[in-house]
Amino acid sequence: MILVTGGAGFIGSNFVLQWCGQTDEPVINLDALTYAGNLGNLDSLKGSGQHVFVQGDIRDAALLQRLFAEHSPRAVVHFAAESHVDRSIHGPEAFVDTNVMGTFRLLEAARTHWGALQGEAKQAFRFLHVSTDEVYGTLGPNGPAFTETTPYAPNSPYSASKASSDMLVRAYHHTYGLPVLTTNCSNNYGPYHFPEKLIPLMIVNALAGKPLPVYGDGQQIRDWLYVEDHCTAIRRVLQAGTPGETYNVGGWNEKANIDIVRTICALLDELQPRADGRGYAEQITYVQDRPGHDRRYAIDARKIERELGWKPAETFETGIRKTVQWYLDNPEWVASVQSGAYREWVGKQYGGAA
Repeated sequence: MILVTGGAGFIGSNFVLQWCGQTDEPVINLDALTYAGNLGNLDSLKGSGQHVFVQGDIRDAALLQRLFAEHSPRAVVHFAAESHVDRSIHGPEAFVDTNVMGTFRLLEAARTHWGALQGEAKQAFRFLHVSTDEVYGTLGPNGPAFTETTPYAPNSPYSASKASSDMLVRAYHHTYGLPVLTTNCSNNYGPYHFPEKLIPLMIVNALAGKPLPVYGDGQQIRDWLYVEDHCTAIRRVLQAGTPGETYNVGGWNEKANIDIVRTICALLDELQPRADGRGYAEQITYVQDRPGHDRRYAIDARKIERELGWKPAETFETGIRKTVQWYLDNPEWVASVQSGAYREWVGKQYGGAA
């Protein structure tokens, strides 16, 4: 069995659903169910003996000790993190608490568990830490894409906290020999994405007839990775990655934010036209840029393809169409996550433009 942290969040729940759909191995899913954690993402696993959900905090050392003792997982897949740059600007302490101290506590529990294992079980154990390309900082318009050896240069409280957790994971391998793996991914998109991030926010606001808030000039460039491709990459790294190594996971899809928004508008024009016959692009509204906004990220994913044979199955065109269609098909899920607290946050962040 494996232990997944943050398995009710966006990427984590997609990973758990894929894992349970494609393997018979049980999953212990530990999630604190903060604002972005949603058990509704996992409704299809209700009653399944393969999926065991535990509500709890990765900073709870006693809980971690109990879970390792009771279930003796062969691997940890660590998604649990505060992950939104905008929220980290307004409240950085939560990011340090969860991303740094939480990862530290999880590493300590895993180290104790691994240290007590014997023989083949000890050799096979893995700790896979899921991180982000934002730890590398920002790129110029023509700079080479991030590789696994790009120096870290985080620019937000979020990326600094993730860089810190990456360094802890690295240190536990070099100091204690803990068999760790790290993945640094580009921007994910797909089903169950909490609608504070760019793609789901644009879809949800467009359908509600609200403004589509675009930061600054909208020319910030990101590499976009369909979430199910990311999950298959993580499974491949867990299966065959070399302990101590880092693998960058990207979609080979560099797009400017404004082009993403226009693509979404065009798809909605096709799939669910506005009642007045006008285009959704009329709802685009430019808002003040976020402080310290990184201009460009790009992932060089050649190492994982060369060494482990993974590459994304989806192009951006196929992935974004699947994503828009999923939101059109699941209005109940969207409504369920748009609580008063969510509305307050969006209003605070984007002002009258959301």
